[in-house]
Amino acid sequence: MAHYAQVDSSDVVVQVLVMDNDNNNIRKQYAGAGYTYDSTKDKFISPQPYASWALDSDDDWQAPIAMPSDASEDKQYRWDEDAYQADNSAGWVREPLLDGMN
Repeated sequence: MAHYAQVDSSDVVVQVLVMDNDNNNIRKQYAGAGYTYDSTKDKFISPQPYASWALDSDDDWQAPIAMPSDASEDKQYRWDEDAYQADNSAGWVREPLLDGMN
């Protein structure tokens, strides 16, 4: 499947079309609405998820502090931008499991 992006004058993706073809071009990241096209790198960059996050050398968004090392399927965390803005040593918040046990 080929993915074609319509990009506006500010290089923001406004529409993505998916079509059959035999083209084997492989991209790190497909285009999506709101993504930005970087013509120098010839790749699409996803929207910044939070104001404090920055792009790494692979053009992936990274939190300003690492996720806790005890994160697992049984111990999940989510990013809380307000917590980070209030205290830049915080930001990852423990997510309660659906069954209430963790």
